[in-house]
Amino acid sequence: MVALADLELPWLPVSDAAFAADPWPHFAAARAEHPWLARCAHGYLVHGHRQARELLRRDDDLVPAVADLAATLGALDTGWGRFQRMHLQSRTGADHRRLRGIVAPFFSPAAARAQRGLMARTMVRLLDQWAPRGAFDFEEFVSWYPISVMSAILGAPLEAIPALRSSLEALGLAFGMDPDFMPRVEEGYQVLERHVRELWEDRCTQRGRDDDLLGHLVHAVAEGRLSEREAWDFLIFAYVGGYDTSKNAMTILMSLLLERPAMYARCAEDLAYCGRVMEEGFRYFTTATIPRRVVRPLEYEGINFPEGALLLFPVSVTGRDPAVCPRPDEFDPDRQLDPEAHHLAFGRGAHICLGQFIARNQIEVGLYLIARRLANPRRTGPSEWRPFMGVWGLRGLPIAFEDRGAPSGDQIPAVA
Repeated sequence: MVALADLELPWLPVSDAAFAADPWPHFAAARAEHPWLARCAHGYLVHGHRQARELLRRDDDLVPAVADLAATLGALDTGWGRFQRMHLQSRTGADHRRLRGIVAPFFSPAAARAQRGLMARTMVRLLDQWAPRGAFDFEEFVSWYPISVMSAILGAPLEAIPALRSSLEALGLAFGMDPDFMPRVEEGYQVLERHVRELWEDRCTQRGRDDDLLGHLVHAVAEGRLSEREAWDFLIFAYVGGYDTSKNAMTILMSLLLERPAMYARCAEDLAYCGRVMEEGFRYFTTATIPRRVVRPLEYEGINFPEGALLLFPVSVTGRDPAVCPRPDEFDPDRQLDPEAHHLAFGRGAHICLGQFIARNQIEVGLYLIARRLANPRRTGPSEWRPFMGVWGLRGLPIAFEDRGAPSGDQIPAVA
């Protein structure tokens, strides 16, 4: 058994812009020195697929470290810092199980599938607004989709969406770990805070539907199973959790399909194929790095991990681990993988992404309708890269296309 600090591990420059633009050679070189572990400025990177899968299930030994970001930025006493410490993903043990159990029925596979019609109507409305232009920044266009879907699920007014989107963009700046962005991050958080309070007060006074998520939360507070503050935090979390990840995942998929026009054309004809493209996209190039803090000494594969060590799981790249995936650098939606080699885009363990089924249905439906409406898409300019840590992906994807025109009325039921 060897102490973690005594290991000679490869160093990965994860904060460098060049690394974000092309991390694959860095990880390949790191594997030559150690098959699944590396160091970076923030902690230790667990980049082996099997090791990440197994360690992310060690809920008693590893806890989410999302609140560490607020400490790093010196923002623990801000509204956003409080939210980072207290939202669902920061809770552990019985407290986490209580909160998750209250909302879980609204994020089940069946509940998510029941929203496909709403998702389709939302995408069709956006396409009707944007497609006649013949060209746009795909990342900007698709950013309106997840925020519009969540607003519709919660019954928020359409006119609130632009301010919400702007606020969510500001909150994403925190992942750059630059304290200079904190005023904008806090301002964005306060906009979301005011929005969910207004949403809450309207529902409490008007007593609208009680069978949706918002009505369920109102009842849970009335019954004493949830505090009002916890309900508000969850509503903010619901907006934040699905914004950058879904937007970036769809932008990445579109970028991949621009280079594979036959696959894109097939997406327009085959909804099930869109689902396979999406899942292969999660394996090939997804967006997240999951932070975990060791809370008690842990022995794993001959290494002693000390209490307090920060482990970072770049599930953005674990899907290309050659130890579990043959031809890892080939994008193949029809590939068949062993279940244990399935991608880790949504994490594992007790904190596996609550909104994964919303995200999956949203992306599959959205991709299908985009491919049916936007013909012959092609890139018209370069993209930049978001920082590798946090929510990775492309910044900007300018495209041009031919607009096939508004869909016939039978297209939306086809995805329900």
